[in-house]
Amino acid sequence: MTIAIRYVLFAIVSTLVNFATQEAVIRLAPLGLSILAGTAAGFAVKYVLDKKWVFYDGYTSHGDEARKVTLYAAFSVLTTMVFWGFEIAFWMIWQTDLAKYAGGAIGLAIGYAAKFALDRRFVFQAAAA
Repeated sequence: MTIAIRYVLFAIVSTLVNFATQEAVIRLAPLGLSILAGTAAGFAVKYVLDKKWVFYDGYTSHGDEARKVTLYAAFSVLTTMVFWGFEIAFWMIWQTDLAKYAGGAIGLAIGYAAKFALDRRFVFQAAAA
């Protein structure tokens, strides 16, 4: 299986984990906590899958791992903004659900492509080199 296929598959898996966690937590807590819990769960799953099965990155030290997690999180926030930006821009311009989802799909594609490149270059650089 190619790296690109694994990367996309793991994005789907982490999204499902996110939504399942949100659904479980919303029964016990407010929406904001549900979204936060889902985001944390999805992030953790995606990080571990990317680290082990996309970039084949091993553990070296606590400090190095903290640096990787921090960079991975920062790039996740950055690329999520790209996704949201496209989705919102398409909605603002055309004001239809189709436009919103089209913008979201374009934003996700750009975001995931950028995230992969950033992770390979800056987060898991030793393993990918």
